[in-house]
Amino acid sequence: MAAQKDQQKDAEAEGLSATTLLPKLIPSGAGREWLERRRATIRPWSTFVDQQRFSRPRNLGELCQRLVRNVEYYQSNYVFVFLGLILYCVVTAPMLLVALAVFFGACYILYLRTLESKLVLFGREVSPAHQYALAGGISFPFFWLAGAGSAVFWVLGATLVVIGSHAAFHQIEAVDGEELQMEPV
Repeated sequence: MAAQKDQQKDAEAEGLSATTLLPKLIPSGAGREWLERRRATIRPWSTFVDQQRFSRPRNLGELCQRLVRNVEYYQSNYVFVFLGLILYCVVTAPMLLVALAVFFGACYILYLRTLESKLVLFGREVSPAHQYALAGGISFPFFWLAGAGSAVFWVLGATLVVIGSHAAFHQIEAVDGEELQMEPV
């Protein structure tokens, strides 16, 4: 515990702390721990984008090997590329911002209502999961009008193109303890 505090103080001295890098809205739990693990295992961005490390694979076997190894090696970097593409899509689509504001506004109103008293409909208490489903149902028309479906497919397609091309054309990083492999002649 003391070692973590020392590391946090060192990082804060550099201007980077885990608390400033992770959004405050993410509650402590499995999601926050997963995001912290991803952030901790990011490979250096300088090697990730080093243009001298890109080349065309010689054959299909090398292409497949590069895809598998680079996805394993740069997994955390790829997660942040995906999150960056989502952020780009949301920021460049004003109607999507409005739809997200409606959804999160409805969730916030339900949260405040839950703090006051339990929500009861037709004599039954409504669970928080059902309340958030109601918020999603209320905001669904806004997402429909904003074209959220096409935004989702754009993000997925752009992610596959960017990550797939990086993984295919980036040379494999040398890993310690790697067995020597013989190439066919």
